[in-house]
This record gives sequence, structure tokens and C-alpha cells, in this order.
Amino acid sequence: MSATYSELNKDSFLWMYKTMVTIRRFEEQSRREADAGKLRGMHSSIGQEAVPTGICAHLRDDDYVLGTHRSHHHCIAKGVDLKEMMAELLGKSTGTNKGKGGTMHIADINKGMLGANGVVGSNIPVATGVGLSAKVRGTDQVSVVFFGDGASSQGVLHESMNLASIWKLPVLFVCENNRYAESTPFEFTVAGASVANRANGYDMPGVSVDGQDAIEIHEVAREAVARARRGEGPTLIEAMTYRYQGHFGADDPLGYRSQEEEDYYEARDCIEQLTRHILDNGIASESELESLAEQSLQDVLAATAFADESPFPEPEELMTDVYVKYA
Repeated sequence: MSATYSELNKDSFLWMYKTMVTIRRFEEQSRREADAGKLRGMHSSIGQEAVPTGICAHLRDDDYVLGTHRSHHHCIAKGVDLKEMMAELLGKSTGTNKGKGGTMHIADINKGMLGANGVVGSNIPVATGVGLSAKVRGTDQVSVVFFGDGASSQGVLHESMNLASIWKLPVLFVCENNRYAESTPFEFTVAGASVANRANGYDMPGVSVDGQDAIEIHEVAREAVARARRGEGPTLIEAMTYRYQGHFGADDPLGYRSQEEEDYYEARDCIEQLTRHILDNGIASESELESLAEQSLQDVLAATAFADESPFPEPEELMTDVYVKYA
């Protein structure tokens, strides 16, 4: 865990801790719901909790986030309601998208979460357009798009970074490099073994950060968000992280990576690192952290109960919310 940090007080540390634990508990419960056959298409973000937490710590409700097929952690870090999220996962009418989007299409405009998307790289140009909107409207809002190493070679990323740099748009391009695009190691597909280095070609800062270190991510994001708000343009952040589970629920990752590799990264667990830092530096007591962890668990259990008790959409709802009507 990085020893240097700024603008992080006790409340900030505890917010990051609770957010990361909440993500972990939500994902564990989501996996149980998937195993019970209540949801389809589960893509777990366990292991990657620190990345959106460190970044979203600097965002306001009116800032924007766009995600991927693996976006539960983005939504929670941005403040989307757990009950509505779980209801959406289970296809209930009380979900964020009335049960019609499911796990890969959670959105809450009121929280600035403009949506997850199962199409690789598809939200990158959308986030760039959102950044352009903020600039045209003269606000200091920031647009953040998360994508994986598998999307880092999509043409839309390079087109978007080019335009964002030319127009100095307030966009953070955040690559969650969890080292595998499904089962393909990123070394097989990323020239130069670095996504961050690609920023050089677009005249923007490119930073590679330890994605298991919440404080380091917080520091890098602090400057990137501030730079965007000042009207100085975009930043590319490559967060080196690791997903503990398979690409999806039925995927066995030991078919393409070793147990030794998994053990190495799990020994560097982002929640454990932050916990040790908080305790070793006397920022909070063990009982305080235990209380927050218990609260996170209860919040997730309450969200699950809410989702279970909620009704499915009525059949006549099938054709509503399909098209946008303009006045």
C-alpha cells in the first residue's frame, strides 16, 4: 500500500473501505443468486473493487460514469441504490431499468451512471460525447469510461482519445487491465505490454497504476479529475488489477491460468491492503471496520430481500421503454 497520499481524511478512508466491502458482498450474493438460477450472465468484479472506488471518490452525482459488461462495482462506487440494482439483476419491476436490462445494463441517470453495456468498447465513444456535451454546456462535469484490456485495441478507443485530446474534453479513459480478455492474456494482444503508453500518441497523460492499491488509484484520479475540471483535457489511466473468478459464472479460469498466479494476486487483495493501512496507521479501529463490514452485509441482504419480494414486470410492459420519444 502506497505510503504517500493527500486529501484523504478518516471519512475518506472509511468511505473507500465500506464501498469496497459492499462491492465484495454484493458480488458474492449475486453469484449465489446466479447459482440458484435467478439471474443470467453474471460477470463478477471480485478483486477489482479498488479501481472504481478510488476514482469515484472524486466524482459528484452530476459527473458521469459509463461501464462494461462487468460493471456492478462501477455502479456501487457511483452510488446506485443496492436494492434497485439487485432487483434489476433478478428482472424485477423495481429495478433500475424496470427489470428489462439485467446485470449488463444497469443505469441510473440521477446518479450519473449512464449505463453498463455488454458490447466491448461501445461506451468509449459515448463517454467522449458526454464530455463534449459538458464542454459545450460550459459545466465542469467529468465523464469517466471504464473498459477492459480486451477493449483497449478497439478502434473507437483511439478515435475517441484523439478527439478528446484535440478538443480538450473532460474525459477519463480508465482501462481495468485484469490481465485477461476472457481467456486471452493481455501480453498476447497489447503491443509494448502497456495500454498507458498509448496516451503518448494522443498528447495526453497516460498513467499505469497498481489497481490493487486504493490509495494509489485515489491519488492518480485526484489529479486526472482536477485536470479535466480545469478544462485541460483527458487522461488515460491503466489500472493493473485482477479478477478472482472466471470471465463469467461457468468459466473455469484454471483452464488458462495457474493456481500459483491466482494465489499471488489474492495475497495482494485490495481490501486487505486498505484494511492493513487503516489499522497500521491508527486511522480507525478494528471494531469500527467490523461495524462497517457488518453494515455492508446487512445492506446487501436487505437489497436481496427487496428484490425477492418485488414483482416481475407485467406482460403489457414488454413494449414500453423501447423507444425514446422527443417532444
